[in-house]
Amino acid sequence: MTDKSKPAIDMDALMSNYAAWEAAAAALVPGNKARLFAFLASANITRVTVLFDGEGDSGQIEDITAFSDDAQVALPGGKVASLDLPYGETRAVERRHSAELALETMTYDLLREKHAGWENSDGAYGEFTFDVATGTITLDYNERFMSSEQHCYSW
Repeated sequence: MTDKSKPAIDMDALMSNYAAWEAAAAALVPGNKARLFAFLASANITRVTVLFDGEGDSGQIEDITAFSDDAQVALPGGKVASLDLPYGETRAVERRHSAELALETMTYDLLREKHAGWENSDGAYGEFTFDVATGTITLDYNERFMSSEQHCYSW
């Protein structure tokens, strides 16, 4: 017996809405990248590495390291402007974050775009390289998985 007082969940509509939100959020990445790279370049930062690690349904940024040429340097102070699209919303909101939080946010956005669920089960780990000098972001991604091999004999 079905409870007629509760509306049925329209999974097709939910998935369609999520796909539309995901596409709109991904469309913000190029502009956010340009603003972040301009901010880093103004502080003579040429490269930033971001290490991440996740498993067991949680994941986090492990380390953020900035470089000016080959010398390790501190991230600059100040705020980076970026656009954020909260889930379910249709209008982007401007946020102003520290360089560290802007890098973390971009890392999580790119992970969601390419490897949603990277933090689940055995998880994944890796490194993003934000190459300010060339204007590129590279992801070195390593996915963990458990393997099982069974042998069964009968004589």
